[in-house]
Amino acid sequence: MAAQLRLTELPGHVREAVASAREQVARLHAELPRWELVVWTAGNVSQRVPVPDGEDLFVIKPSGVSYDELSADTMVVCTLAGEKIDDGTPAALSPSSDTAAHACVYREMPQVGGVVHTHSTYATAWAARGEAIPCVLTMMADEFGGEIPVGPLAIIGDDSIGRGIVDTLRDHRSPAVLMRNHGPFTIGADARAAVKAAVMCEEVARTVHISHQLGEPLPIPDHTIDQLYDRYQNVYGQR
Repeated sequence: MAAQLRLTELPGHVREAVASAREQVARLHAELPRWELVVWTAGNVSQRVPVPDGEDLFVIKPSGVSYDELSADTMVVCTLAGEKIDDGTPAALSPSSDTAAHACVYREMPQVGGVVHTHSTYATAWAARGEAIPCVLTMMADEFGGEIPVGPLAIIGDDSIGRGIVDTLRDHRSPAVLMRNHGPFTIGADARAAVKAAVMCEEVARTVHISHQLGEPLPIPDHTIDQLYDRYQNVYGQR
């Protein structure tokens, strides 16, 4: 068996990048309860740590630890195989139960720098029905470039969830997927972008659900979705 990788053995610039990622991921976890996307200890945020001339790492929430107990020091550092490295955290502090899914996404989608998982109420309700959220809001066209798709039913324990996320999002503009009977996973260029996608996913899931209670939502034509997505992604905001 190979010896466990030690954080202290890595170059200084990598250790600095890990420390920065730990700070950011710890702060971003506070956004999940703030936006009412999680309850108790559910949900997790992770961020990739690029390692020049080596295999990337990622930082993720520890398993079963409440949000008010999280800090940069409790964030767990893992390899892209999903294995915890000797990162200075207590040996008993294991990474999130969703670590294998996050690791799979990072391995298979090198453009992804952040992954988030929640059980937010409305998005998870759509996932429970196995139903994609249709693009009936300009906000959805802006943020998701179309519908929010549904991924397959997959069980925690190996990388099945991660493979379902990758297979669903690899050729899709949406940064969010509703894993059937489970809940939403979101991706982004970094963890902050993935958290934003999780917040927006729940917002549109709620709004479209309410719209369904009032009548049949009106779809947005594909060419209009393309125009809105291009404007928002390439023109909107500060550059």
